Amino acid sequence: MSRITCAAFAGLLSLSAHATGITGDVGAGVSYQPHDPTGSRYETRPVPYLDLDWGDVSLGTDDGLTWSALHTHGFSAGPYINYLQGRTSNGSLQGLRNVSDMAEIGGFVQYAPADFWRVYAQLGQAVGGGHSQSGALGKVGGELGYPLGGGVIGSSGLVAHFADARQTQTYFGVDDSEAAATGFKAYNASGGFQNVTLSQSFQFPLAPNWSLLTSASWVHLVGSAADSSIVRQTGDVNQGQVQTAISYTFN
Repeated sequence: MSRITCAAFAGLLSLSAHATGITGDVGAGVSYQPHDPTGSRYETRPVPYLDLDWGDVSLGTDDGLTWSALHTHGFSAGPYINYLQGRTSNGSLQGLRNVSDMAEIGGFVQYAPADFWRVYAQLGQAVGGGHSQSGALGKVGGELGYPLGGGVIGSSGLVAHFADARQTQTYFGVDDSEAAATGFKAYNASGGFQNVTLSQSFQFPLAPNWSLLTSASWVHLVGSAADSSIVRQTGDVNQGQVQTAISYTFN
């Protein structure tokens, strides 16, 4: 995108924000991440960056679309809807079932008495992937932000993800027919915690309203996910992800 087009796009966003009362950041970048939750291989993907607020409604890259229906003394709660990435079973996963992209719908509760830290929990249901691929899932975690000088902002987060047996089986299980087609040992996944994710992010100012965002995450599979035959034969219990993006801030 040319610099003139970028400037025009930013101007339109700013005008739209002032007209609608939306504040926050929007941008685009790239991510180097596992192809699927088993860590069978890595790939580079373009990713949007969103961190927008419109009254009690928020839209974020990680949390999806949320509505703080209840909000008092730092506590908030309400519904959310988010995107759940599917899986294309090719390469080393050839012979496993594909997993459809799905929506995740549920509710959240959060305590954030200040803008720079929060603790939260989410519980939802995957929908749109068929009966055998639509289970319950959620996460509990915390996030802390802090200034580092020179306008640089750091942020550290720790999140634990969990899912029921059906949702865990969707990505980590291997039925008898798949075992015969792939050579993976048949495996029936159970519910519980799936992984613990530690992340570190930085925001570097580039120009008025423009920032460079960087993020690195370490994912450690636990429980039934870590014991999956897919993980043991071609995946990895310890996985990493790095992202970078350019964002524009309006308020």
